[in-house]
Amino acid sequence: MALSGGVDSSVAAALLLREGLAVFGVTMLVWSASSTGEPPVSAADDARLVCDRLGIPLHVVDLREQFKSQVVDAFCASYERGWTPNPCLTCNRQIKFGALLNAALELGADQFATGHYARIDCQQGEYRLLRARDRHKDQAYVLYTLGQDDLRRTRFPVGSLTKEQVRAMADDLGLPSAHRPESQDACFLARTDYRQLVAHLRPDTARPGPILDVAGKVIGQHQGIAFYTVGQRQGLGIYGAAPSFVLEIDAARNALVVGAKSALYRRSLLAHQVSFVSGRPPPGPVAIQAKIRYNAAEQPATLEALPNQTARVTFDSPQPAITPGQGVVFYQDDLVLGGGLILAPGPREG
Repeated sequence: MALSGGVDSSVAAALLLREGLAVFGVTMLVWSASSTGEPPVSAADDARLVCDRLGIPLHVVDLREQFKSQVVDAFCASYERGWTPNPCLTCNRQIKFGALLNAALELGADQFATGHYARIDCQQGEYRLLRARDRHKDQAYVLYTLGQDDLRRTRFPVGSLTKEQVRAMADDLGLPSAHRPESQDACFLARTDYRQLVAHLRPDTARPGPILDVAGKVIGQHQGIAFYTVGQRQGLGIYGAAPSFVLEIDAARNALVVGAKSALYRRSLLAHQVSFVSGRPPPGPVAIQAKIRYNAAEQPATLEALPNQTARVTFDSPQPAITPGQGVVFYQDDLVLGGGLILAPGPREG
């Protein structure tokens, strides 16, 4: 059982024990932005309290080196390209369902469970990833990279519960995590502004450069491409008759391209590093609902799988601020087909 010490994984462990299963906890040490002064980010102390309460053993796995190279360095490299990354996607793929899962198997686990809000079923020998019953807490978006081998040995015990039910169960069990607030930022930032971290590890991303209008005219100066994202309005220092928004981050020229809000809308996108839960791309264009960032609503679209793990998504209506580096996830109702990273938006409308 992957334990963070939070309420979701704590209750998940308790549910597995109720099934009569032999359960042990695994938690990980990860690299922290505060490593210069404070101890590394660690869920070990909180997880140990939970395990003591549940009466199960805990194994602490030191993944600081892998986390730094595979998550933090990739996070910073994305900003260097002018992208806006979601580090949770990389962490789930490389760390939680990579290094941590492998560590659990080496420790003797037959199955690997987490506190994610998502569901798994199996139909005609094929495992399927489904959204959580509680749509407000659904985390299937960050799990789209899971394949058949992953799902075959994975459990999501709280995927059919609401957050309120989970907290009530934690209360009844006297778990120390029952009223612990939810984390909001990337775990490794440790109260550090992400811009400070990226600027420290990739100084070129904090180098000032030109702000251009859509015609290529210089109309201002930005403070560094890591400090901006597509769709941003605040902090540009540009004043005119109409507000300006970041339309594009041109890393090659160290430039921002800005324009009117209407220019943010695109009807399509190209994704790369695309994977499908079934292991098979659809044979032709298929109707889906696509989600272009974690907190976005799903939008009706058409998915076309292309060679070299790429895909094109064409929306029924134009979408604002399609942002390179973010994940785009493909759904059919509750079913998660797969997803990829946004490489580029399509042409501007009009």
